[in-house]
Amino acid sequence: MAKDIYMGEVSRNEEIRKDFFLMKVTLPSGFVEPMPGQFVMIRIAGLNDPFLSRPISIYSFSRGRSNCSMELLFRVVGKGTRILAGLIKGSLVEISGPLGEGHFAIPKAGNIVFIAGGIGIAPLSLFAENLCRKVCRSSDAMTFYLGAQSADGLIGLNRVHKYCGNIIVCTDDGSAGMKALVTKAFQKDLKKYDPMDTAIYACGPRPMIRALSGMLDAEYFCQVSLEERMACGVGACVGCAVAMKDDLGQKTYKRVCSDGPVFELKDIVWE
Repeated sequence: MAKDIYMGEVSRNEEIRKDFFLMKVTLPSGFVEPMPGQFVMIRIAGLNDPFLSRPISIYSFSRGRSNCSMELLFRVVGKGTRILAGLIKGSLVEISGPLGEGHFAIPKAGNIVFIAGGIGIAPLSLFAENLCRKVCRSSDAMTFYLGAQSADGLIGLNRVHKYCGNIIVCTDDGSAGMKALVTKAFQKDLKKYDPMDTAIYACGPRPMIRALSGMLDAEYFCQVSLEERMACGVGACVGCAVAMKDDLGQKTYKRVCSDGPVFELKDIVWE
């Protein structure tokens, strides 16, 4: 199902780390407030090359009297994102969204654990902010594990510090924080988290999510935001389908863009 397309104006586009950009876009007041875990499809207004829009997670959102402001956090990985990185203040972009039916569920548990790999910090940071400001969850009850290949890939820590009382930083090469995969650091602490009183939320590369699946049993509540290549963002092209278990435990396929991107970890079938 097609979503409305909004014309936005870039008010900021800054390289905060090598190849990592933070873009701030001003949008019309009619833009619907996104749920944590949703995303947008963005393209440069009037530009036909590259034709396809790019999916980007929503990092922050605020509403003013006459317009809205949204921050998008992205990494340059190809031609499309390289073009987006070159936009200057005042550039016009076409934004479709917010997209995705799947979003993070408000936890009832006392312990809230976030696990992010690299750019996966974007949707989890927005969720942590919402929990603090709108649901009034204590920052002391929230723990954030953030991993990257090196210190250069660690982004968003200053913002996470505002909402989470406990932060564990990991890098593969040991250039910052613990020298470990973020999943290994979490596994080391796993016994501290009572499965009956803990909610876990994760976003990152597929190997990271798969590793979590191997260490968490069904007693744990865990939702994950999947990172998949998307072409349309609304489920029409079926290019982002992933294998899942249905209610009867049978294998089926769901579209990350329209059925997700947030799913229960226990429902994912690893092929």
